[in-house]
Formats: sequence, structure tokens, C-alpha cells
Amino acid sequence: MNNNLIKGNKFEWETIIGLEIHAQVKSKSKLFSNSSTAFGSKPNSQVSLVDAAMPGMLPVINQYCIEQAVRTGIGLNAKINNYSVFDRKNYFYADLPQGYQISQYKYPIVGEGKVTIDFKDGNSKDIRIVRLHLEQDAGKSLHDQNPTKTYVDLNRSGVALMEIVSEPDIRSADEAGLYINKIRSILMYLDTCDGNMQEGSLRADVNISVRKPGDDYGTRCEIKNLNSIKFIKQAINYEAKRQIEILEEGGTIEQNTLLFNTSNGKTRPMRSKEEAHDYRYFPDPDLLPLDISQREIDKLKSSITELPDDRKKRYVNEYNLSNYDASVLTADKYVSDYFDDVINTDKSLKNSSKIVVNWITSELFSILNEKNVEINKSPITPKYLGRLIKLILEDVISGKIAKDVLIDMYNTKRDPETIIDKKGLKQLTNTNEIEDIVKEVLEENQKMVEQYLSGKDKLLGFFVGESMKKSKGKANPKILNEILKAKLSKKN
Repeated sequence: MNNNLIKGNKFEWETIIGLEIHAQVKSKSKLFSNSSTAFGSKPNSQVSLVDAAMPGMLPVINQYCIEQAVRTGIGLNAKINNYSVFDRKNYFYADLPQGYQISQYKYPIVGEGKVTIDFKDGNSKDIRIVRLHLEQDAGKSLHDQNPTKTYVDLNRSGVALMEIVSEPDIRSADEAGLYINKIRSILMYLDTCDGNMQEGSLRADVNISVRKPGDDYGTRCEIKNLNSIKFIKQAINYEAKRQIEILEEGGTIEQNTLLFNTSNGKTRPMRSKEEAHDYRYFPDPDLLPLDISQREIDKLKSSITELPDDRKKRYVNEYNLSNYDASVLTADKYVSDYFDDVINTDKSLKNSSKIVVNWITSELFSILNEKNVEINKSPITPKYLGRLIKLILEDVISGKIAKDVLIDMYNTKRDPETIIDKKGLKQLTNTNEIEDIVKEVLEENQKMVEQYLSGKDKLLGFFVGESMKKSKGKANPKILNEILKAKLSKKN
């Protein structure tokens, strides 16, 4: 059974999706010049004569960008091509000074590969990679600076991009989200792209068509320049329904390039879809073919540290985490690094890894999401969170009090011990003191005690709540429950 099928008014439909991810190479200089790639600089302040396509200026390949592309190919379990060629892709844009883009066509630097996406139910799926090729980015046209003019910023012109093209193996918006997250994770582990979608370091074009199950592929449309997983999923869902409605009414899908309007959640035509021959590709006469030896590839491969899938396996084997928990942690390198640092705070935490996962993915994530802060910039250090969890395991404080301490840790950047001592939050474990509290509660609620003894067992929760109030939340819940049950059984 295919759970990804979409029900139309007449038939069930299958969505066929392929993605072209554009990832900016993490490099201090551009692909063919020594201009800076720093984000947010003053417009046109990072433009060399090469980037501006001044006459007589020749491109020179940035070797580091080539190495970054090879590392990425290795991380994608892909074939690294020893021979690759840079081509000229001819088309006119106002922000493309040369009138062509230096890209790769027939002979890309990276060939076929695959990545694995994981689902919540524990299942997984391989998404095939067609290729990864290097190309230079265009500049940026600014339409909102003047009511009658368009300005051009060439700071991005010539920045190195890796275009990662998938096979049409994706069948839903959710799968597309998982796939992009996985690619982003791999790139960040490899340190070949910073993965910042808000700054445009990672964006995607979505190719989408629909068909009845078992039919041939339908006519595809391409949605351009999506820089948020949320918008990618919205665009896919809208476009699939749009195509289904047209087909069920007897119409045909025209192959178009589309834009997605994030304000109304709809796609709109940008231009008719080009084919490869429209770009008149030919080898760039100013650039020699790349010849990468196997020795160079092996050297780069040996420099690569633990990747997401390797780290996930380690978490499952070493810490006995579920496949899903391990996938959540490893989806973001910063999160998995944080987890490792928390675990390494104290040996005892290695046997309580599930508790550590819960505190990171539930309590810490909740605070960080509310404050819109990335985990690598969290005021709560891994060391401090590890110490807080250790205090819970040692019954120094309860889990409930620990949640309040965590908020205080975020606001003050102080260690948990200082906060607990200053506020007198240590858990009450003295059995005599807890017995006195329980005795008071039972004496003050004789009618409730009689009802409990007559069979209303659920009232135990009432007694626990009243006792916790009297102890100001400090009583050890386990000891409190044991004493309560013992006292009530004696009255029976």
C-alpha cells in the first residue's frame, strides 16, 4: 500500500519529485577569482574584474573549491570522476555579466550516488543521486530599492555552487523535507557548506509531476529558488493538487518553470521550461579539463571524519538509542556535537543516554525554539546541562524542579548547582520529614481518606499533589508515593 497517494475527485495520484539542490561551497574566495564570499557585505564591494566579466579577464580555478566538491561526493556515496570539464551555459540575465554561466554538463565532477532518509516508524529509503556539478553563481537583481529601477548586486557573482541533482525517487513533500535535511546534514558534517538557508547558502529547485499509480511519468514543472523546507513542502503540496485538478478536468500540463508565492501559497509561471539544447553548452575555452587522480581522491577521503550515518550507528550500538532518536540527534551536526559533549560530562550519563536525549530534544529544544536560538549558540552549555541531568539522577532535585532550573540557566548563564543552592531547591529525601508532611495531609483530608478506603483509588493522586504542595515541590516523588501508600494501607 502506498500511503503517499493523493486522492483527487476521480482518481488516486502519485507525486513524482526530483530535487536540484544548490549548495554554496564553504570557501573564503570564489570559484574563479580571489574575491571574498563573506555574507552581508556592502553591495558590489566583493567584485573582481573577473566577476564583472571585464574584457581580457580570465578565470582561474580555485583548487580548494574542487576539493570541497570531491569531499561532498564522497559523503554522498557517489562516484568521483577523474575527468571533468567546465562548460559555458549560455543565457541572458541582467545579473550575469558574462552572458553565460560557467557550469558543467556532460562531464561533471561527481557522478551517481545515494543518500538514505529515515522515517519515524523506523523504516528508511534510498534516494539516488544523479550527479553533483560545480558552477558559478549569478549576481542578484534588487527590485525593491526603487519604484522605477532595478539594481544589481554582483557580490554573489562567481561564488562556487555545488548543484546536487536527485533521481525522481521522492514521493511526497515530507520525503522531500527529509531528503533536504539529510543533504544539509551531510554538507555540514563535511564542512563543505554552512547549510544556512536563510542566507541562501542552500536552496532548491523542485521538479514535480503527477501520475496514476503504474503509469508513465507525467509532464513535469520546475519550481525555482526555494530557500526554506517549510516553503518547499508547501509548494509541492500546492503544485501537486493544481496538476491533479487540471488532469481530472481533462486538461494537459504544460512544461513550465514556476515561482512560489510565499504570501498566498501558490505557484505561478515564470517562463517556459528550457531544455539542455536551449543553453548551447560547449566546453569553456579558457579552462582546461580537470584531471583528478585516485591518489588525490583517497587522500581527501582519509581526511573525512564521522558522517551522520556513521554517527547514528555509533549511537545505536554504543548508547542503545532507537533508530529514530539517533536520527533526530544526527540530523544536525551541532545537535549531535552537543549530545556528545553532554554525555562526556560524566561517566554515569553514558548509561542514561535516553534521558539525555529527552532533555535535549524536549526541554532544551523548547526553550531554544521559543527564543529562536540555534543550539550552537545556546547560553546553556553542554557541561552545565550534563551536570543538571546528573543532579536529577542522584535525586538532588526532581525533574519538575529541574525544568525551572533549566530556564534560569538560560536566563542567567549560571551553573545548576549555584541556582539550586541560592534558591534552596534541593530535593527532600528525609523520610521522617516526608512522613510528617503526609501525616498532615491525611489529617486535613479525612473525608477523602474515607473515600479512598472505600475504593476510590484515583484519590491517591490528590494526596500526592497536596503533599507536594506542602513540600513546595521538593519531596522526592518515589519516597512520597511509598510513604503515602504505606500510611493509607495501615488505615484500611
